[in-house]
Amino acid sequence: MSRPPKQRVRQAFEKAAHSYDSAAKVQRRVCGRLALGLPPMMTPGVILDAGCGTGYALRLLRERFPPANLIGLDLSPVMLAKIHTQAYRLTGDAEHLPLADGTVGLYWSSLTLQWCDLPAALAEARRVLWEGGRLAVATLGPDTFRELRQAFAAADAYRHTLDFLTPDEVAAAAVGFSDLRLERRPEIAFYPDLKALLRTIKAIGANQVGGSRRTGLMSRAAWQRVEAAYEAQRRPGGLPLTYDVITLQGRK
Repeated sequence: MSRPPKQRVRQAFEKAAHSYDSAAKVQRRVCGRLALGLPPMMTPGVILDAGCGTGYALRLLRERFPPANLIGLDLSPVMLAKIHTQAYRLTGDAEHLPLADGTVGLYWSSLTLQWCDLPAALAEARRVLWEGGRLAVATLGPDTFRELRQAFAAADAYRHTLDFLTPDEVAAAAVGFSDLRLERRPEIAFYPDLKALLRTIKAIGANQVGGSRRTGLMSRAAWQRVEAAYEAQRRPGGLPLTYDVITLQGRK
C-alpha cells in the first residue's frame, strides 16, 4: 500500500498546526481510550510519543505518569512548538527514530502511524524499547472516511481518501511483540453540512495527504453530486464521518 511522501505529510500538518487543537475532537477521544488500555501498575520511566503533534497526549501521559521523562517526536517543528507540557522535543520520522536501542519504557503513538510504513515504524518501536517495555498504538482501519469515499464515488473515479490497513495487517506488522491486544471500534463525528465536515478535515491536516485528487478541481456539477450523495447518508445527528480506530497494545 502506497503512503504519501513524508515532505507532503510534514507540510500538511505544519499548515494545520494553528487550527489542529480546536478541530481534533475525535483525536482526543482516541487518545483517552488508548490511555485507558495501559496496564494500571506500569512505571515506564521514559515515554516516547511518536507523532505527538501539539502535545495533547503528552499532557495525558504526564498526568498518568508524573515522574516519567517524556519525549515528543514529530515530523513538524511547527507542531512541536505548540507543546506546553514539559518534554524533550525531537523533530524526526517514526520510521527512523533518532534514539538509541533500548532507551524507552513506553512507545506511544496515537493516529500517526497510518501515514507511515507500519512494519518499519513498529520495528523501530521495538528497537528503542527496553526489554519488557510497552507498546500502545492507535491507527486507522479500512472503514475510515467510508462515507466520504462513497459520496465522492458519485462524482468521479479518482481516489479521494487513503487505503488503510486491516486489523489482521496491523497485527501482522507487530513482529517481536508479545501479549498483543488488538481492538477495533468506530469513532463517528457529525457535521451540519459537507462544507463543515471538509473544513474540519482540513483543520487537522488530513485533507492534504488523503488522496489523488483535490476537491477544488471538481466542476460545480460534480460537487453537487457529491453533496447529494452525502446528504443521502444524513443521520439525526448530521452528516456522519467514521474513523475506523484500531488500537494495538503489547510488550517487548
